[in-house]
Amino acid sequence: MANEKTFKKSLLVSAIAAVTYVGAAQAQDAAIAESDQALEEVVVTGTRATIQTTIDIKRNSTTIVDGMSANEIGDLPALSIGEALENVTGAGSHRENGGATEISIRGMGPYLSATTINGRSATNGSGDRSVNFSQFPSELMNKIAIYKTQDASLIEGGVAGLIALETLKPLEYGEQRIQIDAKANINPNQFNVEDSMAGDMGFRGSASYVDQFEFDNGMAFGVSLGVERSDISQPESEMRSSSPSGTSLWACLNDPSNTNEGFYRGSAGDCEDQIDGSSNQGYQTAVDPETGKAISDGTPFAFVGSSNGYRQNDTSDKRDAVFVALQFQPNDKTDINFDLQQSERIQAEQRHDLNFANMKRATPGVTGDSLVVTDSGAVTEWAGETAIESNSEVYERAEDYLGYGLNVAYAFTDNLTVSADYSFSETTREETQILLRTQSDSKDIYGDSSNYRPLVSWDFDSGIRQYTVTDFDVTDHTLFSDSYRIRVDNDVDRRNTNEAFRTDFDLTLDHGFITGVKGGLRFSELEYVDLGAARDEYSISLGSDQEKIAEINQACALEFAESDFLAKEGSGHLITNVDEDGNVTGGTNSWATFDTNCVADMLLTHLGEDFAYPELESKSGGTTDVTETTTAAYVMADFDTSVSNLPVRGNFGVRVVQTEVESVAYRTPYTITTNDDGTLSIDDVEGAELERVSAGGDYTEVLPSLNVIADIRDDLMLRGAIYRGMSRPDPSNLGYSRTFETNGSDEITDIADLLEDVNGDGNPNMQPLMSWSFDTALEWYPNDDTMLAFGLYHKRFQGGFETAHVTEMLTVDGQQIPASFDITRTTEDTSALSGFEVTGTHRFSYLPGYLSGLGAKVSYNYADSDFEFEDSLYGDSVVLDESGNVTSEKQGIIAPGNLPGFSENVFSGQLYYQIGDLDTSLIYKYRSEYFQPYTTNGTRLRYVGDVGVWEMKASYQLTDAVKLSLEAINLFDEPKKQYFFTRDNLGEVNSYGPRVFLGLKAKF
Repeated sequence: MANEKTFKKSLLVSAIAAVTYVGAAQAQDAAIAESDQALEEVVVTGTRATIQTTIDIKRNSTTIVDGMSANEIGDLPALSIGEALENVTGAGSHRENGGATEISIRGMGPYLSATTINGRSATNGSGDRSVNFSQFPSELMNKIAIYKTQDASLIEGGVAGLIALETLKPLEYGEQRIQIDAKANINPNQFNVEDSMAGDMGFRGSASYVDQFEFDNGMAFGVSLGVERSDISQPESEMRSSSPSGTSLWACLNDPSNTNEGFYRGSAGDCEDQIDGSSNQGYQTAVDPETGKAISDGTPFAFVGSSNGYRQNDTSDKRDAVFVALQFQPNDKTDINFDLQQSERIQAEQRHDLNFANMKRATPGVTGDSLVVTDSGAVTEWAGETAIESNSEVYERAEDYLGYGLNVAYAFTDNLTVSADYSFSETTREETQILLRTQSDSKDIYGDSSNYRPLVSWDFDSGIRQYTVTDFDVTDHTLFSDSYRIRVDNDVDRRNTNEAFRTDFDLTLDHGFITGVKGGLRFSELEYVDLGAARDEYSISLGSDQEKIAEINQACALEFAESDFLAKEGSGHLITNVDEDGNVTGGTNSWATFDTNCVADMLLTHLGEDFAYPELESKSGGTTDVTETTTAAYVMADFDTSVSNLPVRGNFGVRVVQTEVESVAYRTPYTITTNDDGTLSIDDVEGAELERVSAGGDYTEVLPSLNVIADIRDDLMLRGAIYRGMSRPDPSNLGYSRTFETNGSDEITDIADLLEDVNGDGNPNMQPLMSWSFDTALEWYPNDDTMLAFGLYHKRFQGGFETAHVTEMLTVDGQQIPASFDITRTTEDTSALSGFEVTGTHRFSYLPGYLSGLGAKVSYNYADSDFEFEDSLYGDSVVLDESGNVTSEKQGIIAPGNLPGFSENVFSGQLYYQIGDLDTSLIYKYRSEYFQPYTTNGTRLRYVGDVGVWEMKASYQLTDAVKLSLEAINLFDEPKKQYFFTRDNLGEVNSYGPRVFLGLKAKF
């Protein structure tokens, strides 16, 4: 509600500004015209210069574009490329660890966008099409832009738009520059963490060198080099619960008359299990053919996860980056450019969880009667008996990016230039972790009586989940005595590469309606390889190893590391202790924690095991290996004419794209035998290696485009665009994992009965999502510091996503066997998205005295869509036979999500003050709720709540060469809130705190 109020205030300010905007701009024009100093040359720097480039980029482009560039390296007003992009109209970010990572354009998710670096496709380590912008330092970027309409020359892949990042070309820069930029990182929440991984203060530093060399024979050579080192913390405190990405969050029956299952079951147990009957059931969405409705239709239900709790997180984020640009012009006809970007990033975390482990468990006479549920099934109050765990993890992610390219352009004539471009981009990601579980038991570590499953209740009265615990002290290490378990995980080993070659020509025509023709070919090959995951598990139990558990418990116990844990997100203690009579005996915001590495070392030594992460095989049942080959050709014409004395210009063209997908998987080889009695049997081939199987798909799409500009006046233009766009499925969704259990019966006569249970993951023939887009914009540019733009857009999508239970024919031992399982596929459904966006920027130079340094920039985007994304577990779905015919349906109990990443409202406001050597900015960014798919299971609904974040930047030019700066993100400690399945089922709260950077920049 606070965000909503702030947002409404921001809109009110925007409305007032719009009303006064025209008069203010006219007043400024008059002031400039009357000034005796109008002819004096003024050098514009800092925020004002950056905003002027924002105006220039938009005004001078044929397509509808918003962006910004810096006159100097490292002057983009942000601490990362993600935060810089948030300043662009209609762009909203998804935040992880307090920083902007993925970017959505105009309310459409990152997977609907494409990203290029110096005009070349960029890869990532997430398995999707988005790019982790926190991987790239803003200090080494020179220009960012978002192309919201497309022309035929742009690389296909962005229904929402194309995000373009650019480093500078040294010869175009035109002067020698050596620059050193150092920033001290101070995070107030970090001071609450004792003996933290990254220390109390972090560091970011960059150095760059630009130079040009001209030779007597007319040759010229330019060089640009940049390096960055970042070593910072990203403190994070969390309230957590089981996510819907796996099988831990259930819709259980909430029917007092049903004592066989649900919350009112007659004996203690998990609510999705029947006392007499099936397990893992809960609410049944399958349609009963006799009634035409879901089997459980009309039965009350509530969503409940396996566990709830808190996480205290200590983090470290280290990044090294190198950017290189070389430009060589051997003569006035040839331009050769080579650029390289490399980034190595290591994120490490030490996590300590307090986990209430049996949230699905129904305690007779307690849970059902205490349950408070919203109309959508979200639980807001719960009580029952549950085991309590103190769990810890040591986690590390290493992600490396390498991108480089070589471009050669040759001007055959003054009118014809031909270019060739080779590019390579690769991202690798590895994730490892060690997980420790310790749990309550009926005895403590000394063998004395304890409380295995104490009575626990919780509610959301303060805004986050808070607990009342009966007769159990969560701060007492000795009570966590149950089996000590260590899991050593090699979670992720991914490689994503994109290699491409393109050739283009640009022909300028001197006369006529057509002023130029461009065309070209592009060949690219994307490879995505994910080796899956592997786990080794070790444990000891209280019954047989009590002395060792006691020894480990005492040796590895830690004091709780963080003071004021989640204190700003709730009121009162997170855990309130009561005795058996309900009398309050105390409260705490901490719990007993343990050193994960210490426990692992002692446990493995006791078991005679050496520590090692399990190795991942390149050919295993968990391998995803996708190759996507694309051939594209385009031709585009520029035109310039007049209609009724109105100058009209633009371009039209067409791009044709052909894509082929091959997906490789590995599975156990089997042999099928026909026995003497006519029965069939299936057996795995003893000692044989896994067999390679593959499947694929292809599609060809035609993408026409038209961009038109009418120059109504010198300062007023009307734009229009029509184009067809496409967004491909994520590489991780194109896998071909098909695993099955065989039927061991000796009475099988039908080959279809040989496979008992089949699981399918991935759809190699998944088709792209297509869209026709229609854009128009009216833009006014009264002076260099002022712009007012209003745009309307409409997108008509063909294609949606659904989960379907399909039947595929699998080849086993040369024979075709039908197999049924769930996959995600692209449908033929149509949907639409419409919206408008407003951008205004103005500097009040005509105000008297010091007030003349004030300026403002405001942007707002509104979008509305009828797109529907059904949850694969509790949404609507269909069951298909091998011919694609619907054989049965499931009727869901949760409303579908919209487009992934869809936000109805996105707002950005900047108030800056720049006068003399002082340059300050205050920025507010707001994004309304959106659906964010999981990386591990993108078919389940998760919503990220509304968020409004304040940022600031101030700098002072101490000398001509030295500048002092102060920058801050998330000034008022706005948390991120996530909701599972429904928009009111609060599942996770992430509190990051502010992030502050004090910098010193020197230029020579």
